Amino acid sequence: MTDRPADHRASAIVFWRHGRTAWNADGRLQGQSDIELDETGHQQISAAAQALATTFPSATIITSDLKRAHRTAAELSDLTGQQPIIDTRLRERSFGEWEGLSRDVIAERWPELFAAWHSGTDAVAKPPGGESRQEVGLRVAEAVREHAAQVPEGEVLLVVSHGAAITAAITTLIGEDAGLWHGITGLDNANWSVLVPARSTPNWRIVGHNMGAAALSVGEVFGA
Repeated sequence: MTDRPADHRASAIVFWRHGRTAWNADGRLQGQSDIELDETGHQQISAAAQALATTFPSATIITSDLKRAHRTAAELSDLTGQQPIIDTRLRERSFGEWEGLSRDVIAERWPELFAAWHSGTDAVAKPPGGESRQEVGLRVAEAVREHAAQVPEGEVLLVVSHGAAITAAITTLIGEDAGLWHGITGLDNANWSVLVPARSTPNWRIVGHNMGAAALSVGEVFGA
């Protein structure tokens, strides 16, 4: 049995999705548009941060620079004292011309491309002016691997990011092609997922997914 690869220095990676925004509530794609949390979003991150601070009090926090993610990270930082590290590679997938639009509008204006995206058969296809799912998975996974290799030995890396970016990154980290494989559901607002190192292939495995503040099992899943 070989030693863990360098990017396994972290004992776990926790992916935490930002709280709700008005665009989330309206069903509009946000992408890299810089939208603030709404009142419900602030309530969500307050409850989630309490749970995460209890289970991961010394976690290194990295965050997207977009306001909804950065504010979410700050809620946890206020409780643990760990200052967030901003990395723009953790931004949401760029949806280009689709940003700000509802799925109904997108389906009407780009019927073929929307159908492929909605059915998961788009592979490396991109929204006009945006990124493919494969591209965002590789981008975010690269950032996470780098930060995981730099945290103190045995500590947790807590990544504050966005729904599509997190799903694509997890898919990439468990050895799948984010453009082709859609076996992971998205995260609800302010929910999180936990990955731990593996000595086998792939190098990371999922031990908890789409967990929220109401879940009593976060510590049990992580082993705390």
